[in-house]
Amino acid sequence: MVIAMAGLLVDLRGMVSPVASGSHHEACQGTVNQQVTLSREQLAQLLTVPERDSRDRITQIAGAPYCQLQNIQVRAGVAAERQVYPLAFDPQTRLVILYEGNEYAGYRFSFQ
Repeated sequence: MVIAMAGLLVDLRGMVSPVASGSHHEACQGTVNQQVTLSREQLAQLLTVPERDSRDRITQIAGAPYCQLQNIQVRAGVAAERQVYPLAFDPQTRLVILYEGNEYAGYRFSFQ
């Protein structure tokens, strides 16, 4: 029992390698637009857009994406599309924008 309780206190998250934890970029699907980057100003504007706003609002700010990632299913029965925007001021970091249909559903950063 003491061993089991000690096991609960050990945090193994720090022992996971960066590759296993998903800290590398996923492969693009389809066409890649090498000229696309996101400026600090564009990023600042994007981070103020509320979830469930229109996809058009994001496109007005960011323009065409660098590439698309494979669609995923975040919620049961709902396919989510992901678009990638590398940061102009940090080429090792990408902003990944998530859409459900024509709605903006959120973002995450991808680090290499």
